[in-house]
Amino acid sequence: MAAIFAASAGADTVLLERTKDGGRKILISGGGRCNVLPAQLDESRFVTDSSPNTLRKIVRSWPLHEQVDFFESELGIALVEETESAKLFPASHRARDIRDGLLALATQRGAQFWPDTLVTALTPLADGRWRIDVDQAPAIEADAVIVATGGLSVPNTGSDGTGLRIVAALGHTMHPTYPALTPLRAEPPPFAELAGISLTVTLTARSALHNATSSGGFLFTHHGYSGPAVLDISHVAARSLLSEATARVHVCWTRLDTAGWEHVLAPHGTRTVLGALRTELPDRLAAALSGVAGVDPTRSLADLRRQERLALVETLVRGILPWTADDGYKKAEVTGGGVSLAEIDPRTMESRKHPHLFLCGEVLDAFGPIGGYNFLWAWATGRAAGLGAARTSNA
Repeated sequence: MAAIFAASAGADTVLLERTKDGGRKILISGGGRCNVLPAQLDESRFVTDSSPNTLRKIVRSWPLHEQVDFFESELGIALVEETESAKLFPASHRARDIRDGLLALATQRGAQFWPDTLVTALTPLADGRWRIDVDQAPAIEADAVIVATGGLSVPNTGSDGTGLRIVAALGHTMHPTYPALTPLRAEPPPFAELAGISLTVTLTARSALHNATSSGGFLFTHHGYSGPAVLDISHVAARSLLSEATARVHVCWTRLDTAGWEHVLAPHGTRTVLGALRTELPDRLAAALSGVAGVDPTRSLADLRRQERLALVETLVRGILPWTADDGYKKAEVTGGGVSLAEIDPRTMESRKHPHLFLCGEVLDAFGPIGGYNFLWAWATGRAAGLGAARTSNA
């Protein structure tokens, strides 16, 4: 996206790509369908340790409806909404169409694409230009440089933190990085026998410094938990591992609140605890949660003592979800932390420490929930960086 807008603005643009084809995170997103944008945008769902006001300025620099129009008008790719998830996908449901369309447009606008090119260092020169050192090739000099290298997440796509190391070496303030939007693990796994069961839940993660709540899909795995709700609160858990006190994760297993479950668990003929729980939960999970509450699932509701009923309701509405670790950058969809937003101009993405250096995407201290937010951030910051760099090179 940065190359597209830099070239469109008349700059002589070279896109240096360390892999042979580029855009590999696009290819794996949305299960290969590419959740290219959210259908609706809630700015408050972005996470940053920098100024939220600066983040909002950046997000608003290219509004969602204009981004949709870009993909449909400029790339010729119709987007369709998946209503149950409020996500936008290409009508073909092929991620490759998005990746190939962006690369083709960059080339069409005049950008040169150099695959298999590994940048090893950036050095500011006395005349305001930059030297770009690349592996096994002569250095390149340029009027402006855009760092659009991703973070540390899913390193087998080529995103191994090289850009973060380069900008840190140039003296930028770096908020500590951590895996975000990643599954959680529990060792030993208390619910291993439930692997494969999925449902909709509400999770709340709280640590001494951070908290997050998310409602959505939840999946039991052989080693822990995954699904949208888990991924969206995982950053609180992951960050707490860097401190002395790990975060607590609570789960509301169904749509019912305390009053709702008290009604379901009220004495009703010969109905058992398991029979009542099965009205709202998968059978095996119903049995497991009654065990967590210390209540025999075969007991009649009429025989339950008050304390047992209260224990059941507490487990169902505010149960503790045991966890011990996260799945790290290997499975994280995005990197938390990165370059402080205070050190970039939100209008152009130019570094405030180094003129003619522009930063965009995952190297910056911001990320959003799953559902197209992080692509929206990439597209908006890439566009602003491309336009900013073009103005520098054309000056």
